[in-house]
Amino acid sequence: MTRVIHTGDTHIGYQQYHSPERRQDFLDAFEQVVEDAISEEVDAVVHAGDLYHDRRPELPDLLGTLAALRRLDDAEIPFLAIVGNHESTRGGQWLDLFERLGLATRLGSDPYVLGDVAFYGLDHVPRSRRDELDYQFTPHEQSRAALVGHGLFTPFAHADWETETVLEASNVEFDAMLLGDNHVPDKVDLDGTWVTYCGSTERASASERDPRGYNIVSFDSSEVDIRRRTLETRPFRFIEVDLSGDEGIERVRQRVREFDLEDAVVIVGLTGEGDSVTPAAVESFAVEEGALVARVNDRREIDTESELSVDVSFADPDDAVRDRVREMGLSGAALDVDETVRESKVADSNVRDEVRERVASLLDDDPDAFVAAEDVESERDVAGEAETTTEPANGETGDGDDSPSESETVAESAAEPADDPDDEPTDDSDDEPTDDPDDEPTDDSPNDPEPQVAKDSSLGDFA
Repeated sequence: MTRVIHTGDTHIGYQQYHSPERRQDFLDAFEQVVEDAISEEVDAVVHAGDLYHDRRPELPDLLGTLAALRRLDDAEIPFLAIVGNHESTRGGQWLDLFERLGLATRLGSDPYVLGDVAFYGLDHVPRSRRDELDYQFTPHEQSRAALVGHGLFTPFAHADWETETVLEASNVEFDAMLLGDNHVPDKVDLDGTWVTYCGSTERASASERDPRGYNIVSFDSSEVDIRRRTLETRPFRFIEVDLSGDEGIERVRQRVREFDLEDAVVIVGLTGEGDSVTPAAVESFAVEEGALVARVNDRREIDTESELSVDVSFADPDDAVRDRVREMGLSGAALDVDETVRESKVADSNVRDEVRERVASLLDDDPDAFVAAEDVESERDVAGEAETTTEPANGETGDGDDSPSESETVAESAAEPADDPDDEPTDDSDDEPTDDPDDEPTDDSPNDPEPQVAKDSSLGDFA
């Protein structure tokens, strides 16, 4: 029998809520997986993509990953992995570096044989390029085969990749598809092939309310067995307050006091018809009560002077900008430039030169790089969106921008003068890690219930 840990969407380096402690939490969760692999003496750790939250992980994240992978190597446990959309780069991948160091194996079209199982890999592929795939793999002689992939596959929520197409077009018959990208753990048997998501190892979104964890997958001659293992992660406290009449901040404080907030992430949701509540007052009070960070989601409709009703969320202002960019249907190249201008770690004084270089490079690679997308490249990955407590939409994204002048607009932006020369250069090193500009972040609706998982660290079947 061959037993492996199936994990993924670890998103190491994600400084959620701009909190260094939360950034460390994502690395800690990955280290827990490694320690469990060693203690359980599994045959391999199989990672289904998005090891990192960003394609440019910083030194502490790289060093932490290397230390964990060395522990696996010392225990003679292979680390088999593929590349997800968050960490994907146009050149060499970080996974390639780890492979050259002898600490990982990048799965692909050739089988990696482990016992009686042949493992194959399918990196994340943007939707616009999937028609080019032929799903042809090098044949194997083992009794079992598994395909490790990263994407949103049918029949799960928000899918944009047909699992049936993969299975029918492949020249290899797979007994299991071990998937990443969807942070909701689940599994289904499709005509004898188990298709399963392991879920994320840390809460990359306030919609991920159930315990985080990974799968343990066992292959033998008669069956494929998939079980859940939960991880000990930082607690999240979701506090709902329905305000009526003249209730306001005091009612919110009273409700917050009912919870143990020690070192927790606190999400306060406001509903009802009560008085106006200042989010900063609630957040500071929760921190005084012991919370690591606190955010407020005011879901009430507030009439402005222009009689415009809006849903107000103060969870993360950057998310509103990302949502608007996502709705514009920009090409991958334009998203790349947007990232350079808006979220780059380059000092402000150097942004113009950086944009000019990026535009020139993109046009050299593809003269049509800035043609507006007909359909928004949507990966609908929960961790792909910057953390927010706004109630997510239904997972749909806007259609492509019909504007024919995107390339002209971008080129003009690159040629425009930089910020006021009197302004001091700034260091954006504390900014939250950015998403891969090639692939847009997407929503995972919290309205789709996650499968019931064990609340302790013992093995247990999916419900």
